[in-house]
Amino acid sequence: MMAAIVDRRRLKEETRELLRTAQVSSRGMTALYLGILVVLSLVNSLTSSIGSGGILSTFVSILTNLMSAVLAAGFVMYCMAIRQGQRAEYLTLFDGFSFVGKVIGLNILIAVFTFLWLLLFVIPGIIASYRYRFALYNLYENPDIGILEALNMSKRQTLGYKGQVFMLDLSYIGWNLLATLPSTIEAGVLYWSVLESTGLYDAAVFSVQTSPFAFIPLWVWTLVCSLWSLLVSLFYLPNYQCVELGYFDTAKDTSGVRADRPPRTGPDDLGGPTFFE
Repeated sequence: MMAAIVDRRRLKEETRELLRTAQVSSRGMTALYLGILVVLSLVNSLTSSIGSGGILSTFVSILTNLMSAVLAAGFVMYCMAIRQGQRAEYLTLFDGFSFVGKVIGLNILIAVFTFLWLLLFVIPGIIASYRYRFALYNLYENPDIGILEALNMSKRQTLGYKGQVFMLDLSYIGWNLLATLPSTIEAGVLYWSVLESTGLYDAAVFSVQTSPFAFIPLWVWTLVCSLWSLLVSLFYLPNYQCVELGYFDTAKDTSGVRADRPPRTGPDDLGGPTFFE
């Protein structure tokens, strides 16, 4: 079957109604999810400040990133339940820990493959990121499948949908920019301060990070940025995630590739010669 044209505006309206009638508050779940991420970010910042880039800070950074990926799985599973009209309790946020190995393995595999395509050029890397966009969703729907099966299914499901999902991301870019506003302001001020102090852009000077906010402890600035992002995300993140899952559902229907009927893995499953399919 050919890819269908998703009516993004109608899908967003339907999603808003679904979220309003959810048995477990979407904003409550989002606040819990992002609140835990804030705590993880603070732990990471405090460890970095104390350890100054030592083994402990590196270990904590890796651990917090892995935990964030697993929590993201639980949040998506909650949104999947919303779309299916099912009740998902707050504990759903931790469901990803039941197949944590596959969640982490698939995240790493996607990052590696995308990075390898980025080495060729930016555009192939971007296309690769959209090619594997639904891989994690396949795994969340059926944790029994293998991570290569999830990647292979995503490759087939995204045929004809990469551009549509890209346009979906663009429709939320204002929210994303607003959520990162404090960090963007700091980066902008830092950039101009470097220009004024050197007369031109000097990467070596910029890397020192002589930030005008240097008087603020790292953990305090991390808390400010994280809380700001949390407040902004409460207004758009559940809607965005559920709308993207709507694209995923449409792709499953039109491609016939579903997690309950995983395709056989083949030689092209790692994203080689058939990259531009």
